[in-house]
Amino acid sequence: MDRIRLTQFSHGGGCGCKIAPAVLSSLLGKMPAGVLPPELLVGTEHADDAAVYRLNDHQAVVATTDFFTPIVDDPFDFGRIAATNALSDVYAMGARPILALAVVGMPIDKLPTEAIGRILEGGAATCREAGIPVAGGHSIDVLEPIYGLVGLGVVDPAKVKTNAGAAAGDVLILTKPLGVGILSAGLKKGVLSADGYAQMLRWTTLLNRVGEHLAALPGVHAMTDVTGFGLAGHLLEVCRASRLGAELRFEDLPSIDEAVELVKDGVATGASTRNWASYGDAVQWAAEAPEWQRKLITDPQTSGGLLVACAPNAVDAVLQTVHAVQGTRAWVIGRLLAGAAGVRVL
Repeated sequence: MDRIRLTQFSHGGGCGCKIAPAVLSSLLGKMPAGVLPPELLVGTEHADDAAVYRLNDHQAVVATTDFFTPIVDDPFDFGRIAATNALSDVYAMGARPILALAVVGMPIDKLPTEAIGRILEGGAATCREAGIPVAGGHSIDVLEPIYGLVGLGVVDPAKVKTNAGAAAGDVLILTKPLGVGILSAGLKKGVLSADGYAQMLRWTTLLNRVGEHLAALPGVHAMTDVTGFGLAGHLLEVCRASRLGAELRFEDLPSIDEAVELVKDGVATGASTRNWASYGDAVQWAAEAPEWQRKLITDPQTSGGLLVACAPNAVDAVLQTVHAVQGTRAWVIGRLLAGAAGVRVL
C-alpha cells in the first residue's frame, strides 16, 4: 500500500479527464432526438449539471453521474474527492442529495484489493458527511482506476436553479478559489509542497451543500459548478444558456497561492490547453495578458466551487449564506450583461 501511486495508472486526473468542450458538443449534437416528456424539466438542452424530473407540484428528482481517474495518489483521498465532486452537481441544481450509487472501474491485476477498498471507504465517508447512503453501484475490471458516483437528490421544482436563468445585471459570485488543476499537475511533476497538497484536499473535499440554501434565496437566478471546463468554460455555458455576455475582473478572481506560483513557472494541465482551443475565441481580454492568466481561467477544477448569478440586492445574502453554511468566504468576480454570449476579462 505504501508504494501505490494511483496517478501512475492514469493518463490524466480528476476533471482534467473530461472530453474537451468542443468535442463533447459535437458528439451530443449528433445524438438523435429522444423522448421528451413534459415532466423532464432539465435535460441536455443547456449543458446543465444534472437532469431534473418533476414528480408532482412540490417534488422533483435530480439525477447525475460523475467519475474520473485519480487526481491524487492516496486511495482514501481519491475516493473522498471523487464523491464530493459527484455530489456537487446535485447541490448546483439547488437540490438535497438523498442517495448515491458507486461507479467503480479498477485494474484488478495491478491494484491490491486493500487500495481499492480504501477508495470505496473514502467515497462512503463523504456520503456519510452528506447524510446519504451508498445504496448500490456497479464495478468492472478496466485498465485505469475509475471511481465516482451516481447522485440522486430532491428539490421543489420552483427552486431548481439552472444555468439558463441568469439575468442582465446579475452579479457573479464564486464559492471556491481556482487552481486545483494546476496543483494536480504540480503533484504529478513532483513539485507540489505539503501545504499545497493540504490546500488541494481542503477545497476538493468541501461539499457544495450551500447550493440547497442558495436556491432558496430571493434574487438567486442561476447556479452551476466550476469543474473540468474551467471558470471561463462554465461561465460561457451560463452566457449561452441565458443569452447574455459576461465581464470578469481578473484581479478579483480567488486563487490558491501555490497554484499561482506554479502556473507562473509553466506548470499546467493539458486539459487547460484543450479548453482554450475549444472556446478561446469567445473569451476576450481588455488588455494584453500573460499566458498564466489564461491558464488560470481555463484550469480544470476538480470539485470546484459554485458559480452563482444573483441580483445586486441579493449579494450580501449570498455571501453571508456561504459563510454560515460552509465556514468559508465567497468572492464577487464580475457581472452579466445584455448582449452576445461571450466573456470579457478586465
